[in-house]
Amino acid sequence: MEIRIAGTVSESIVDGPGLRYVVFTQGCPHNCEGCQNPETHDFSGGKCVDTDDLYKECTEDPLQEGVTFSGGEPFCQAKALYELGKRLKNDGYHLMCYSGWTFEELQKKGEKEEFVKKLLEITDILVDGRFMIEKRSLSLKFRGSENQRLIDVQKSLKEGHAVLAENI
Repeated sequence: MEIRIAGTVSESIVDGPGLRYVVFTQGCPHNCEGCQNPETHDFSGGKCVDTDDLYKECTEDPLQEGVTFSGGEPFCQAKALYELGKRLKNDGYHLMCYSGWTFEELQKKGEKEEFVKKLLEITDILVDGRFMIEKRSLSLKFRGSENQRLIDVQKSLKEGHAVLAENI
């Protein structure tokens, strides 16, 4: 399946817990002021790649224990990321996803968009909410502004409300 990406980074330690492979999706509707990846906003930018090729890249390094979907806005390409993420989860990878939408907004979107719901269901940790420059903080782990949350998605789905991730 084809996906449009801005790029990838292997062996990241800043985009989630442990050593990770990061896929930066292309296209974002949020256009947050001060975004660290403004080049990912244009939906026609970046390059198209096959998810089979991305899967091979994600699993090449045996030391990487997780994969992060960042952006852009990953949930704008939920079907392709779900297909890729499902394979990675089956191989035991930890899956983290960034979104400008909140957990609650994604749940609502998932009621109408099947693959938004499916991608959320296989995600371990979600960093949710738009980047807000007035709430920017360099001391936050894995996020850029104080309004963004680190959500334990699996616990949240079981409990029916956002549960903050602990000890990551």
